[in-house]
Amino acid sequence: MKRGLVIGKFMPLHKGHIALIAFAAQHCDELIVSMSYTDADPIDGHLRFSWIREQFGSAPKIKPHIIKDDFDDETLPLEDRTRIWAQKMKAVYPLIHVLISSESYGPPFARHMNAQHICFDALRQQVPVAATAIRNRPLTHWDFIPAHIQPFFLKKICFYGPESTGKTTLAIKMARHYHTAYVPEAARDLLTSNAFSETDIIAIGRLQHQYIQEQSQTANRLLFCDTDAITTAIYSQLYLNHVPAVIYELEKQTRFDLYLLLDIDTPWVADPLRDQGHRRKEMLQLFEQALQQRQLSYQKISGSYHQRETLIKSIIDQLLQSW
Repeated sequence: MKRGLVIGKFMPLHKGHIALIAFAAQHCDELIVSMSYTDADPIDGHLRFSWIREQFGSAPKIKPHIIKDDFDDETLPLEDRTRIWAQKMKAVYPLIHVLISSESYGPPFARHMNAQHICFDALRQQVPVAATAIRNRPLTHWDFIPAHIQPFFLKKICFYGPESTGKTTLAIKMARHYHTAYVPEAARDLLTSNAFSETDIIAIGRLQHQYIQEQSQTANRLLFCDTDAITTAIYSQLYLNHVPAVIYELEKQTRFDLYLLLDIDTPWVADPLRDQGHRRKEMLQLFEQALQQRQLSYQKISGSYHQRETLIKSIIDQLLQSW
């Protein structure tokens, strides 16, 4: 049996890595894909390894392995570093016959492994991307990220604030404008009035979280959310004088990259679930204080509906240049 080896941090796995591994698999009977990690990695090692296993789960020739990187010494010259790597690989894996890489470490590493080296696309002409570039600007390099990994890098934008400020309309419009998905307000799918219980508020929180998870799987770069768990907590406190602990736990599970706090300088439009029209200023203060208490950054959006739409597009377009 001819056994091959590909190593990497795969932080994250991207289409360049996938092309490398597919190429490597053509040159051996069994391919070990060794993913190294440390506890200080910016992306959790076990999450990254799950991405690799999901990508190659149907390829019996490819054998993903995870190894803690507690043996490398970046202060050493490449020749000495690769000698240490080879010692570790020989101790952990069966006999390796061929090493496949796109990096300068390939030839010395293969020599220390007593293996043949095969180089793949060293100039990155086939798939011109690097993992560092993806981590720094994932939306710019979106098309190089496998579909099952894209939800991790999705930028979530929350339309946030009191009743009747245009959150739903703006979420839908922005999703259409940026060709992506939006998350509706779960409360409107569960309630017909504001006479609700703690059981209801927990159901709302869980359904809102479920909606976010579901829409994240198909969203394109951006996900626009009509409300969040903080909003659920505010209304729970307002109507029940209590916030169930599960709502705070759900809040921790979703991080928003941008909060848009909608001001109350729009006409009040009543409906069966809106009954705080007489307290709009007070409600706005509650919403803003909740962000400030959590030290979350936000943009306050005022003006007519058209002015809001124009301003929000301007803010997002500017952020897309750095995302």
